[in-house]
Amino acid sequence: MFTSTVTDFWLTPSPTSRFLCGDDTFGVTTDAALDEDERLTVLTTTDGRTRVLLTPALAGAMGLEEGQPVDEAGFRRRLETSGISLHGADNLFYFTHEAREALLGEPDDPSVRPLTAADARAFERFEAAAPEQDLDDAYVALDHWAVHGAFEDGQLVCVASMYPWDDAPLADLGVLTLPSYRGRGHARRLVRAISRYALARDHEPQYRCRLDNHASVAAAASAGLTRFGTWDVVSPQSAG
Repeated sequence: MFTSTVTDFWLTPSPTSRFLCGDDTFGVTTDAALDEDERLTVLTTTDGRTRVLLTPALAGAMGLEEGQPVDEAGFRRRLETSGISLHGADNLFYFTHEAREALLGEPDDPSVRPLTAADARAFERFEAAAPEQDLDDAYVALDHWAVHGAFEDGQLVCVASMYPWDDAPLADLGVLTLPSYRGRGHARRLVRAISRYALARDHEPQYRCRLDNHASVAAAASAGLTRFGTWDVVSPQSAG
């Protein structure tokens, strides 16, 4: 269903990883090469499988041992007992093979174009008109790897931007439409346009949003993306 770029990144073990315990439904793998801010992650794919990846040090702190029986409920109890908290899961969306082909065969809408440094004033006005929380959640920026905008009556009303994800050929995507211009298809057109841009540069578009962000989930579906699963990471404030 999804490209090998996506499945290889999420599902193929790295050379430095080692399966510790679990079964086909829930498994725990250690990797000493993990960055500090991703020293514990939890991936649950839509087929119902959960994969935990963590450092050997955290596994030891949680009392996890090679070959021991463990399920998700037991693992989460160990998290709580060890004082380790998670940030809160995001949905992960990607284009399937079929949706990808349809996307590539579609022209950009005339209202959508890439943004450059010459659009700085328009972007400043866009930021001033957007709710602060929406700006934080969407994380769109004019200096990202790729930035596109949608215009209505000469005004920048929707922005999408991307940056490479974890040095992989994935491009993490954020999109934000000004409140008074929502429901007009700007986000859908913009997500599809910037995704074509990324694919032409050998990067697979990745759309993330919080589980309770129902509007963003609906926008992903409208743009033709399919949910791959959910991904959670250790909280920056975690005692672990």
